[in-house]
Amino acid sequence: MAVTERATETQSAYLLVRRAILAGELLPGQRLVEKELSERFGVGRAAIRTALARLEQEGLVESEPFRGARVRTIGEAEAVEILEARAALEALAAHHAAQKATPEQVEALWAIHRQMEERHRGGDLLGMSELNSLLHRTLVEISGHQTAARLIEGLRAQGVRHQFHTILVPGRPQQSLEEHRRIIAAVAAHQPEEAEAAMKAHLGGVIAALKRIGRSTL
Repeated sequence: MAVTERATETQSAYLLVRRAILAGELLPGQRLVEKELSERFGVGRAAIRTALARLEQEGLVESEPFRGARVRTIGEAEAVEILEARAALEALAAHHAAQKATPEQVEALWAIHRQMEERHRGGDLLGMSELNSLLHRTLVEISGHQTAARLIEGLRAQGVRHQFHTILVPGRPQQSLEEHRRIIAAVAAHQPEEAEAAMKAHLGGVIAALKRIGRSTL
């Protein structure tokens, strides 16, 4: 197999396993057996081995001597820490987005928000959560802050399995819509400080919702 082919297979293996973890197809604590994953995704075991090592660096996989790899379980306390770190970075991104956003980019943000409202009215909370992630990614792209983007993506990947649960907290979907509206309005008005504050407030709300879930399961 040529070097470029090996690189392509390794990248494919990484993306396939990563996507399966983030989508909940591979569950927290589930063992990751190279042979099974190789057969499931149609890639070589060497590519799977490399992918698992990379995902371990990202915090999505953990391995133990003589026990192999498994999907890493992230508890509430760590999920809160991840959101706190994201709040600082995404507030920075919102600040830069408010300085750089074009009218077309602002309209794209409002379009996503309208779709979120439609999903909310239809009771599609999973769809609303997916659009929420799209809105955040779009804001980071508009910001043009590459370092923040790289760090945020790693943090988001680790915490995404907790993120959807917060939208199930009573009253949280409507509150989330209003928080996002304030962020977009500040970006549209080219008000960096207001956009930064609105993003911090939004992710602060997500943290509060996550803590409520933790208390309700005690």
